[in-house]
Amino acid sequence: MSAQLKKEFLELRKKYLNGTASPDEIQLLEHYYELFSEEEDIIDQFTDDEVAHMEKYLKEGITNSIIAKGRPHIPFYQTLIRAAAILLFVSATIILLYSRYTRKQIENKTAVTYDVAPGGNKAILTLSNGSKVMLNDSKNGLLATQAGALILKKDSLLSYKSIAGKTDAVTYNTINTPNGGQYQLVLADGTRVWLNAASSLKFPTEFNGNNRTVELTGEAYFEVAKDKHKPFNVKTANQTVQVLGTHFNVNSYSDEAVVKTTLLEGSVKVYSATASVLINPGQQALLSNNQLLVNKDPDVNEVIAWKNGMFQFNEADIQTIMRQIARWYDIDVEFKGKIPDYTYHGKISRNSNVSQVLKILELSGIDFTIEGRKIIVKT
Repeated sequence: MSAQLKKEFLELRKKYLNGTASPDEIQLLEHYYELFSEEEDIIDQFTDDEVAHMEKYLKEGITNSIIAKGRPHIPFYQTLIRAAAILLFVSATIILLYSRYTRKQIENKTAVTYDVAPGGNKAILTLSNGSKVMLNDSKNGLLATQAGALILKKDSLLSYKSIAGKTDAVTYNTINTPNGGQYQLVLADGTRVWLNAASSLKFPTEFNGNNRTVELTGEAYFEVAKDKHKPFNVKTANQTVQVLGTHFNVNSYSDEAVVKTTLLEGSVKVYSATASVLINPGQQALLSNNQLLVNKDPDVNEVIAWKNGMFQFNEADIQTIMRQIARWYDIDVEFKGKIPDYTYHGKISRNSNVSQVLKILELSGIDFTIEGRKIIVKT
């Protein structure tokens, strides 16, 4: 192996370890992993010293992998080595390192009768008159004019622009993302919203009055435009988040046991029917069974990973993971056998086909079968 290629490997490894690798880079690496299964002689191109050199660094830390904790018959070191297949680098030449035994195990394990592509930028906009606009099918430019605002689309971004001098009554629009969809939105006040899969946001076309209020189901990340005279309120089924200008994430899916509001910048106050809490940056409000609590040390990177094109898990159980996968790939999930009680740590690109995601999870010892748009989890 040339000194230049080793240098490039170390540089790319550093990007993974410090979290700066882009989703596209991760997707590219996973693509080359797929190619590796077709190249039987690649590993023979390495000397024993070069293999030892690569393994030394792979053992030290792997980020685009899923590690199962609490499974006693899979040694931690062995799991790391198996996961190494996803983290190898490429420059002008593909250079991949993987043991043939492990490669064969993975190649033959996932029963795939129909693969599922990842989700994308898809959403439906419902105007105040009830008409619907399929945003992924619409051309860029002016979509409509509503009371007090122009509605503009550019690629995967929907924007509302206030019309100077308009005094019409405020009307409401709703944007819905399906399973397998996501979208971005700029409200009339300049607030930017990232909407995750299977979510909806109801909002006014223009913010009149003394406050700015939107209604959310599912999950969204907000960067709220500052306006000290008009608080910004996010209402969900069981709580209200009030801010003046800040960055935060709200996860309020109906199939999750806990509503999580995570603050990245500024300050927010979260209200439930019986209590309220003020949280600071890096904290999280938890609403469960009408009890409102504060988590002072959440994994913020895990919370917003979806916005950055990643699945990321920190002590997550398999059911939590599969709910996220089901929403993003628009598939059903069925469990057969006892549901394991161990947890997972790691991250995977959301740009991967579902079979690639499952291959990484299988490194922990769970089997999956894809049948049409159903994933069967077997333990």
